[in-house]
Amino acid sequence: MRVGAFGLFLALALAACEETQGPLANTHQGVAPPPGTRPVTEAVDGLIVGHRLMAAGEFQLALDAYNRAAVSHGLTSDVLSAIGSANMRLGRLHQAEKFLQRAVEKDPDFVPAWNNLGVTQINLGEYIQAQASFKRAFALDNGDSEEIRQNLILANRLVAENSAEIPEQYNFLLVRRGNGRYLLLGQ
Repeated sequence: MRVGAFGLFLALALAACEETQGPLANTHQGVAPPPGTRPVTEAVDGLIVGHRLMAAGEFQLALDAYNRAAVSHGLTSDVLSAIGSANMRLGRLHQAEKFLQRAVEKDPDFVPAWNNLGVTQINLGEYIQAQASFKRAFALDNGDSEEIRQNLILANRLVAENSAEIPEQYNFLLVRRGNGRYLLLGQ
């Protein structure tokens, strides 16, 4: 019985190696292109495909295209920023933050990566870090981008709203209690 199962397996394996005929045969060439059409000899760059897919709202497909671009381009700041941006749009904020931080480490002058890092940090509730990222993007862009300016304004407002300021009506005293221990007293 063992020999029979092995023989069946071998027969199926050899049959799979034969040129396929029938419905799975690759004999259909498709419709001929219009006259004068240049033949396509190279694939479109994965970054371009990913950017187009991002614009179309197809974030997972864009991420797949960016991952393919990483194979041909390597992990450049462009590719890292694109992967981070796609992850951000997919709601994978911690992954996005890691990729965007790597992008700005590779190219500290890459404005889109700084801006997208700031957006990710705002979504994570890291307002002070977002403010710093937007300030960096705004400075590198010479203040030319209205979107970055608006992001910086938002980050400044969120930092101000979420700051833990002590009201001026309280006067605190620091009293030494011995051996490096201090007590904070309110008046």
